[in-house]
Amino acid sequence: MSPEYFDAHITALGWQQVDNLHKHVHECGLAKRIDLVITSPLLRTLQTAVGVFGGDGYTDRMDVVPLMVANAGNSGRAAISSLNCPPIVAVELCREHLGVHPCDKRRNISDYQFLFPAVDFSLIESDEDTWWKADVRETTEEVAARGQKFLNWLWTRKEKEIAIVTHSGFLFHTLSALGNDCHPLVKKEICKHFANCELRSMVIVDRSMIGFDPSTTNYPGKIPSGLDLPSDVVDEKAD
Repeated sequence: MSPEYFDAHITALGWQQVDNLHKHVHECGLAKRIDLVITSPLLRTLQTAVGVFGGDGYTDRMDVVPLMVANAGNSGRAAISSLNCPPIVAVELCREHLGVHPCDKRRNISDYQFLFPAVDFSLIESDEDTWWKADVRETTEEVAARGQKFLNWLWTRKEKEIAIVTHSGFLFHTLSALGNDCHPLVKKEICKHFANCELRSMVIVDRSMIGFDPSTTNYPGKIPSGLDLPSDVVDEKAD
C-alpha cells in the first residue's frame, strides 16, 4: 500500500532473474521462434520484456532506436538494442489486478515512450491511467473476465508463437477459468502461481475454431497453369 511503490521497478535481484531468462530463451532457441512479444504496460513488465527478448547491447545509430534507454526506471542498466528482436507491443488488457495498490498503477504512456522508444504503445487508448482506481479493487471475477477478453483478443492476431509478459495475479485468475475439462493434475498445473521470471509454454486451442485457420504453408499448385499430363487429359476427354 506504500505510495513509494507506485509502478514498481525491477530490483537488482529481479534484473539477475531477467538476465538468466534472457540466457535461457536464446540458448534453447525460443527467441528465434517468437513472432511477437506482448507486455503489460507497467514498468516492471516492460523492463522484463525488453530485458528477456531484447538485444545484448546498444550502440548509437541513426537508423535504429533502442528498446530501452540507459538507466530506465533508475535501473542502472545500459541501453538495450532492438536489432534482430521480435516486435514488442504493450496491451492494457493483461495488466495486474487493478485498483487500490499503488504498485499496479501505471504512469503516463508518454513517459514510457521516452524510456522504451522501440516498444509499440499504439494499442493503448489513453495517455493517463484511467483503469486504476484508488478506492476500488477489481474482484477476482472481474480479473478473470478481463483475462478472457484478452484471450479473445489474442485470437485476432495472425502470429502463432507469442510471448506474453504479464503478472502472476492476472495469470492465476485468467488460467483458473480454463482447463475445466482437463485431468485434475493438468488443471492444477495450469492454475499454479507463477514465480518471478518463470516461463511456461502453452498451446491454447479453441475447439470451435479447429480447421478454421488455413495453413500458411499450403501451396495451390498449377502455377503457371496448364494441363498436367496424363490425368488432366483423361479428365478433359471424359468431360
